[in-house]
Amino acid sequence: MQNLSKEIGKKVRIETIDNEIISGILMPRVELLSEDYVTIKLDNGYNIGVKKSRIKSISIIEDLRKDKLSVELKKPKRKSERKNISILATGGTIASKVDYVTGGVKAAITPEELILSVPEIEDLANISSREIFNKFSENLKPEDWITIAKEIYKEIKKEKPYGVVVTHGTDTMAYTSAALAFMLKTPVPIVLTGAQRSSDRGSSDAALNLIHSIKVALHPSFSEVCVVMHATMSDNFSYIHPATKVRKLHSSRRDAFKTVNAPPLGKVSSGKVEFFQEVKERNEDKLSLDARLDRRVILLKYFPGMEEKLLRFVLNSDYRGLILEGTGLGHVSEDLFKVLDELISSNVIVAMCSQTIYGRVNMNVYSTGRHLLALGVIPCEDMLAETAYVKLMWVLAHTKNPKKIREMMLTPYAREISERSLVL
Repeated sequence: MQNLSKEIGKKVRIETIDNEIISGILMPRVELLSEDYVTIKLDNGYNIGVKKSRIKSISIIEDLRKDKLSVELKKPKRKSERKNISILATGGTIASKVDYVTGGVKAAITPEELILSVPEIEDLANISSREIFNKFSENLKPEDWITIAKEIYKEIKKEKPYGVVVTHGTDTMAYTSAALAFMLKTPVPIVLTGAQRSSDRGSSDAALNLIHSIKVALHPSFSEVCVVMHATMSDNFSYIHPATKVRKLHSSRRDAFKTVNAPPLGKVSSGKVEFFQEVKERNEDKLSLDARLDRRVILLKYFPGMEEKLLRFVLNSDYRGLILEGTGLGHVSEDLFKVLDELISSNVIVAMCSQTIYGRVNMNVYSTGRHLLALGVIPCEDMLAETAYVKLMWVLAHTKNPKKIREMMLTPYAREISERSLVL
């Protein structure tokens, strides 16, 4: 059978060895479907799979891609009175367009595609855009955080945009935002954003998140790494979250992202950007890049019944750091004290966060916590576990001295530690 990949989107007629006639649009192969099948979208809208061994002949009826469903992409007009904003894409559904022939959603990467997808942004700024890579965020690794940081650095240094927007999948966006906050000092805003729901859905949050992110990137008195996402289920405003204090707290809601243990930096609506606390002024920091990470760090959540052998695996591997998500104020079973002592004696850094998410580690209250402190466990204050995991990678890449590591872990570099815990 001929290679059908170039015929995707065309209407075809299939005759099977049983003399059955099937007509419909040839679709891209479903990722989990065997290569032994061809996918056809029938006229009633349903997709079916036809086994290739059953196909006697296949012919093209019509090339739907040549019809008037295609839209001419017009080059956006750059105006001198508008500021220049760079959009760097890493994947996710934030900037996407619907292919009305196949019904699928494709990434919209070029300025022309972005403006076709979200036409309002053309009135906000001169948009430049490019793709760093296109990955689901659950597939990102620390090396990818470094790549993103280097590309942002290069973009700001070479193109000198007024601000940068990074589009990103939502699942691990908080890890990336924390990594960028530690690795980059920036004279302009760096705004990460994503979408909980793709642009082919009526309830999509993609357009508004992108619009609001550009508005934050255009603010004349702001220059931090942050995350901008829907604040409510409605399309009224978005929150500006600190890069190291944000967490995805719902799997699908449009307002899934929350600032934890601190207030949001501010909010953005159709009218204006409003800040709730002091932020870094534009050009307060000079552009610099410190993209070193030691990825030999593991994040473990304590659970009742956790056995020594799990921590002994860490001890017998080449890990240099362990972030523990303990219970309550920062506790684990006393059954683990012996192996934790061995880990710390072997120069593995052990730091404690709370799995309650909200609140602060305080290991001085109960004897369990005091014993852990005596062993040398570092209390991570009100740091999110994800942030502590990223920070320890960054710290370990800069020093091997345990005292210096402890000092750096307890020093706030990018809002990751609040002076006081927020009472909700």
